[in-house]
Amino acid sequence: MAKVSIKRKNYFARFLAIAIGAAIFAALTPTIAHAVETGTLESLSKTTSELSQTTKELRLSVDTSWVLITGFLVFFMQCGFAMLEAGLVRQTGVVNTLAENFIDAAITLVAWWATGFAIAFGTTSNGFWGVDGFFLNNAFTLNNGVIEYAIGSGGSTAPVNTLTLFFFQFAFSATASTITTGSMAERTEFKGDLIYAFIMGAVMYPIIVHWAWNNGGWLYKLNFHDFAGSAVVHTVGGWTSLVGAYLLGPRSDRVWGQIPPAHNLGYATIGTMILWFGWYGFNAGSALTLSNTGLVGLVVVNTTLAASTGALAAMLYIYFRFKQWHLFCGLNGSLAGLVAVTAGCAYVMPWAAALIGLVAGVLVLIVVDIIEWFEIDDPVGAFAVHGACGMMGAICVGLFGHPALTMNKTAGLFLGGGFGLLGVQLGGIAAIVIFVVVFSFIMFGTLKAVGLLRVNAEADRIGIDVYEHGASAWPDVYPIDDLQFDDEEE
Repeated sequence: MAKVSIKRKNYFARFLAIAIGAAIFAALTPTIAHAVETGTLESLSKTTSELSQTTKELRLSVDTSWVLITGFLVFFMQCGFAMLEAGLVRQTGVVNTLAENFIDAAITLVAWWATGFAIAFGTTSNGFWGVDGFFLNNAFTLNNGVIEYAIGSGGSTAPVNTLTLFFFQFAFSATASTITTGSMAERTEFKGDLIYAFIMGAVMYPIIVHWAWNNGGWLYKLNFHDFAGSAVVHTVGGWTSLVGAYLLGPRSDRVWGQIPPAHNLGYATIGTMILWFGWYGFNAGSALTLSNTGLVGLVVVNTTLAASTGALAAMLYIYFRFKQWHLFCGLNGSLAGLVAVTAGCAYVMPWAAALIGLVAGVLVLIVVDIIEWFEIDDPVGAFAVHGACGMMGAICVGLFGHPALTMNKTAGLFLGGGFGLLGVQLGGIAAIVIFVVVFSFIMFGTLKAVGLLRVNAEADRIGIDVYEHGASAWPDVYPIDDLQFDDEEE
């Protein structure tokens, strides 16, 4: 009897619900009809459309703010490079190093504005370079005093306007040329530095960007993975610096097997910490949006892990060799980890990022020894940090790439994906290195032939700071008034 009672109650509840619904519908029918007649529903639809447009504008504002702020961080890395290199060179070359780092940013901007951005992100020409957008032509229009932007550019699907993308990518371009100043420090003709920095920002670096980051680029179409520039920025800068250092020859009084000590490790440490801080803009900013906050968080964590394990690996490696804790090695180890993880920070899991940092921290010190053995004078270890670890980082995507994170959902070799992704990464690195080495030999070889690569020999006697700039960073301990120019040498 209890079951029958419950069943009847259920039928009664259903009947009551239907009756109430019918009554509500009947009551609202005249209201709905009136709304249709008076256009209220049309107004509601219009309001919904406006709300959708406002949401899009809000998202654009958030993404633009994110890209600009991270771009400022990347630009601030110029200060980090300047401090790092000034600390690692000898006392007589500090002003020259600071001057080169400073002016390179300025001249790269002009080059990037004139041709660099157009070649990199303009409409593609057979996947090799862009053909429109020079001097930011058609980047925006003015409509009654209101600036109206194109979103992205001819070869970019970035969810930000063209001018924002231009600035963010300019900061990357400046980094590529700044890497080169470190390995060529203390002996480069200042006019030669201005020339090669312009050429790098105007032609060489943008071509590689087009290959890998333009959606019409041939490497991009092959699904070459380089999220923030291990190959595009650091490998390019590293190999350019190696060719430049080789053609320049060593600094005066250079004894092989005895690397001149850094004159100010305090500067070098501050510079490294600034670079580490700026790298959060370098890597996380390359997402170009905050719509996927999980991805941005993964990038930040992977970046930090690789920097940390790189520093630890380098410090431990050098301790086991010499029973001393070398600060310089720890600094370069952290930078090596940062460079190496830059390609895969969005494509690998945290455990892989930590492993990448560990390997990079040891690799950078081994490559420093190799470069020294070849008798190429690289005062700051630029090739070891950026060239060797940049290549290694790009290759590691082909080893540790996670199928849920990679662009084509392909796993790396060690995660069961076979050699497909690894083959693309190896081929891309090979193409980039060959192009950069050939281009650099032509660029620096021409400068050397016309006498604009190596500074006058008199600079070796009195110091390049005095010769090129008439200044000393430490006038109390290195006064310039007591130095005399040799007219015959000059």
